[in-house]
Parts: sequence; C-alpha cells; structure tokens
Amino acid sequence: MVTIQLNEILIVTFKVRVMITEAEKKWQVLVVGNNPIELSDVVNQIDQIRHQPFITKIAFDLRSSLDCLATFSPSYILIDDNIGDHELRETIHQLSRNRKTKDVPITVLKNSNYQHFVNNEALNYLLKSNLTAERLYKCLTQAFTPRAAQQFLRKAYRKRKGQLMRLLAD
Repeated sequence: MVTIQLNEILIVTFKVRVMITEAEKKWQVLVVGNNPIELSDVVNQIDQIRHQPFITKIAFDLRSSLDCLATFSPSYILIDDNIGDHELRETIHQLSRNRKTKDVPITVLKNSNYQHFVNNEALNYLLKSNLTAERLYKCLTQAFTPRAAQQFLRKAYRKRKGQLMRLLAD
C-alpha cells in the first residue's frame, strides 16, 4: 500500500518536472526599440539561433513594453539605444524596478562604441554592427549566471539582515 502511494507521488512529481522543463525550453525575449527595420533584423538574428527556441515580442517605447508585461513574462530583454538617451535610461530603470522584470537580464544594443553609456542596471552591451546569431546566443546564455548570482546575494542579504536585526533587538 505504501509502495503504491510512493510510486504515484513519484509519478506526479516526475510529470510536474517534465511540464516545468517543457515550459522552460522556450525563452521569451522582449525587444524594445523605435526602429521597426532594425528590430526585425534583431528578431531575425534570434530566429536563426538553432540551439534554443525563442518567443519574441516587440515593444516600441516604455509604455508599450510595460503593457506587454501584462501578458508576457520575458526571460531576457534587449533594448535598442536608438530610442534616445533619456528614454533608454528611463526604460532600463523602470524595467529593472518592475516586479515581473527586476530579475530579468537586460542587454543594450548599441550603434557605436564611441558613446559612453554608464548604467549599472543593464547587464550587457552588444554592438549592432557585429551582431550575429551565435554572438547573441552566447550573450543570452551567459547572462543568466550573473543574474542568478545577483538574486542569490539579494536573498542572502535580506535573510542575514533580518537575522542581524532580530539579534540586535534582543
């Protein structure tokens, strides 16, 4: 009797894990920019990646990207720097503070390497002139490791801070 229940539990657990891995197989990428021609080139580069299937959505400004988040949960965000300096900073700031996207890696697609754009909320910078499907795939896969480390450190900091405050309160 106990063995049958354990087997049923194991089967249910296995099915849940399979469903989670099936959902995780497709990465969801939000591409933000104001030039539809350049954005379609980026989406074509994403579609050429054969290692991983992707679901992409395009937003043209901050408002449309926030509207996209109502129905779309991206695992990665690409932002074109053609949207303007102020709009770019505001978009990165809002997306990195949003509840759904605060842990999502953000990459800025730059036109040139001459402009200095310093923003600690963006994880990577890619030059559009050298953008290939393989480079984009490497950037996407390598972005999850630092973001996971940031999440772990944030969680550990909150936990230790709470423990320290309780210790000081006693």
